[in-house]
Amino acid sequence: MKIFLDTADCEQIQKHFASGLIDGVTTNPTLIMKSHRKPDDVYQELKDMGLTDISMEVVADSVLATVKEAHRLHEKFGEVTTIKVPCTPDGLQACHDLAKEGIKVNVTLIFSQVQAILAAKAGAAYVSPFVGRVDDNSFGGLCLVKEIASIFTKQNVFETEILAASIRGVRQVGRAFEYGAHICTIPPTIFDKMYNHILTEKGMQLFEEDWANVSSKM
Repeated sequence: MKIFLDTADCEQIQKHFASGLIDGVTTNPTLIMKSHRKPDDVYQELKDMGLTDISMEVVADSVLATVKEAHRLHEKFGEVTTIKVPCTPDGLQACHDLAKEGIKVNVTLIFSQVQAILAAKAGAAYVSPFVGRVDDNSFGGLCLVKEIASIFTKQNVFETEILAASIRGVRQVGRAFEYGAHICTIPPTIFDKMYNHILTEKGMQLFEEDWANVSSKM
């Protein structure tokens, strides 16, 4: 059970990685754009922090170009590199070629069980079903995670892990793990909220009040 942060904000990543609860980071072109930095500069800073799993998305117009850029990233950043490719014919062909070389691949934009099956057969280290985006289109995002997990278990697909993405709330994190996700990648704002519960807050308030009473009598 792992938690990744879905962001390219190095300040936020450093803050939460220091907690010891973060296992990796996923990025994409949109998140990189929001950081206002060059992708390689972000990846290098994350590697320097000590992160050991960084999903780096490759956007290219052919299998050859995808594989070439994946090689460049892997050669530059080493074993922390996980190459992100979309679940398209070119993306899965690149995944197949890279996986044969021992390079980890995260196949993203998964919206169905059959796409997850193809990605697993292509040798993906991770398949990323997009929970929130599936919900947006009137399908069950968490049900998709559950269905993929059921297929992988029944077919003994132990090499490919389910990385639940497009998570929009704390409850979805718990449900995704309950339904068989190995990893959830979440924005820092949602990670912050995972600590919170009204009963915890009330319990802390009660402890503080009781301690104040004890201290006043000492």
